[in-house]
Amino acid sequence: MKKCVSFLQVIVALMALASSLASAYDPSPLQDTCVAIPEPKNAVFVNGKFCKNPNLTVAEDFFYQGLDIPGNTSNLVGSNVTTVNVVQIPGLNTLGISLVRIDYAPYGQNAPHTHPRATEILTVLEGILLVGFVTSNPENRLISKVLYKGDVFVFPIGLIHFQFNIGPTCAVAIAGLNSQNPGVITIANAVFGSNPPINPDFLARAFQLDKKVVEILQARF
Repeated sequence: MKKCVSFLQVIVALMALASSLASAYDPSPLQDTCVAIPEPKNAVFVNGKFCKNPNLTVAEDFFYQGLDIPGNTSNLVGSNVTTVNVVQIPGLNTLGISLVRIDYAPYGQNAPHTHPRATEILTVLEGILLVGFVTSNPENRLISKVLYKGDVFVFPIGLIHFQFNIGPTCAVAIAGLNSQNPGVITIANAVFGSNPPINPDFLARAFQLDKKVVEILQARF
């Protein structure tokens, strides 16, 4: 009898572990649609959003127009990300997927960043991109490749990654992410542009830099 109880406890523990791992991703929907709405009246709160009555959903809840329009890359990094997530398409709520279009000026870049809630799969539509991600500590290994039109590359969830247009012409990419709201943390902005600022003495030691260099970086971000 003790052996049976012990085995049962192990099964329950494994199921609990599997459940906790699954919760790290967007939960599976339990209904056909859960269109996000800002007004909670006569609505149900599911996965961070209030849901519209399924009987009132319309085609516009699942529609976005304008992804063919190039983004403005006239900025310091020379890129623009057009996001299509649950904010732009309310019908994505609970469906665990979103999309971005990334435009790159010649030699523009999508600076090192991470998505805390999603894996990203990117395909190049135009141009030549140098892409890569860095594995976690202690290896910190760079996995990198040059992509051409039609090539596809995957950035695992949570890992720092980047894209760099190494060509003299504009480049365009489309990427899918397995979250309705994957989030994005741009490393330089987060570290040197936090509000309020991180203590420069701490950052100077953490990055092995002179404090004045850290203060210059904080002023830029």
